[in-house]
Amino acid sequence: MNHCAIILAAGKGTRMKSEIHKVLHKVCGKEMINHVVDNIEKAGIDDIHVVVGSLVEEVKKGIKKYDVTYHLQEEQLGTGHAVMCARKALEGKEGTVVILVGDGPMITESMLKELLEYHNEHDYKATVITSEFHEPRKYGRIVRAENRDLEKIVEFRDCTEDEKKIKEINSGMYCFDIKVLVEHIDKLSNDNSQKEYYLTDMIEILKSEGYKTGAFIVENELITAVNSREELAIAEKIMRNRINRKHFENGVTIINPDNTYIGVDVEIGRDTIIYPGVILEGNTKIGNNCIIYSNCRIKDSIIKNNITIDNSVILDSSIESNTTIGPFAYIRPESHIGENVKVGDFVEIKKSSIGDGTKISHLTYVGDAKVGKKCNFGCGTVVSNYDGTKKHITEIGDNAFIGCNTNLVSPVKVEDNTYIAAGSTITDTVPEGALAVARARQVNKENWVNNKGLKK
Repeated sequence: MNHCAIILAAGKGTRMKSEIHKVLHKVCGKEMINHVVDNIEKAGIDDIHVVVGSLVEEVKKGIKKYDVTYHLQEEQLGTGHAVMCARKALEGKEGTVVILVGDGPMITESMLKELLEYHNEHDYKATVITSEFHEPRKYGRIVRAENRDLEKIVEFRDCTEDEKKIKEINSGMYCFDIKVLVEHIDKLSNDNSQKEYYLTDMIEILKSEGYKTGAFIVENELITAVNSREELAIAEKIMRNRINRKHFENGVTIINPDNTYIGVDVEIGRDTIIYPGVILEGNTKIGNNCIIYSNCRIKDSIIKNNITIDNSVILDSSIESNTTIGPFAYIRPESHIGENVKVGDFVEIKKSSIGDGTKISHLTYVGDAKVGKKCNFGCGTVVSNYDGTKKHITEIGDNAFIGCNTNLVSPVKVEDNTYIAAGSTITDTVPEGALAVARARQVNKENWVNNKGLKK
């Protein structure tokens, strides 16, 4: 049995008032269409097709990491026409095709699995995803037969007064028996006021041929689609609440969920505490018993266990257990911080590895460096890694003591068990066990102030 999916993503979405394609706007840090693709893949469907029409290259670039097939809908002539554009990909296949929308990011893996099971269990040839609304407004209504099968979908403008009282509405998402859909899709007509081919008409076509059709009802939030900035904000709030609930259930404390921003792919271990104003993005993984204080931003990073981070930024880096970061630290991409390390206030680390037990307490820059274990950086240390043209490497061995206001001019090597005097500018290797002093000898000129007439 073959399962495949078609995602409708041709329309740009003029109500968004944006130069960015609608499906590429982000909800909780991820493009809407990537939410859809991810959950399709998690549901075990790997044959994925995307119907594109406007800003084609931008859409492809936005989902380029996925193995999907694209189909062009040059003119947007309705949802039925969009599926027609992907028809060749369905020909000769047997099984089920799920048809979803690229601006509907709220679907879940479990919903899709349950949909396919429901569709196949009842031997339906078409199943519409539906939901019940207290105020259904101008959505198309779902009319069910006595046996609860789907009888028909009635557009709001065509509803009788009794049909307007129906609370169950059409989401615009479906699944079909592939063979039946391919055999009958040419029967769709554009004989309507919009001159478009509507996929909803397939229900009536299949019913007239004697096929069973069904309606799969889900929670309102699962069918939330985004057509405007206001709806984007609504989807963001729904998704954030969903993400927070997942972490609560896993034993995470989020002190103020309404003021915390956690991406959908972020993992957090139990007994970790997240304070207000924290932003966790991308594929970040945070271990157990961590404390993430306010105003931290962490993106695509691995944070191990028992780590405290205060008012700091960490990007594309990894931090081992029992380390403290901040306040006001900046860990730039490709950095690795070892265990029991202290990275203090106003410290910037860029593309460097820091050995276990090292202390970099304040006002220090470490760039393109390999730092050993149990080193101590005095206040104001700068690794001068850039010569104006190229970046160079600095190597610092274990147990190095670097005095305050030291400049390490790369490329340079500081070996194990060394001391560097405060205020030194180091340009040559410091051999193991040595004390390096690289500064001018102090000279005191007696009575200089009086002689210059500067004394007040």
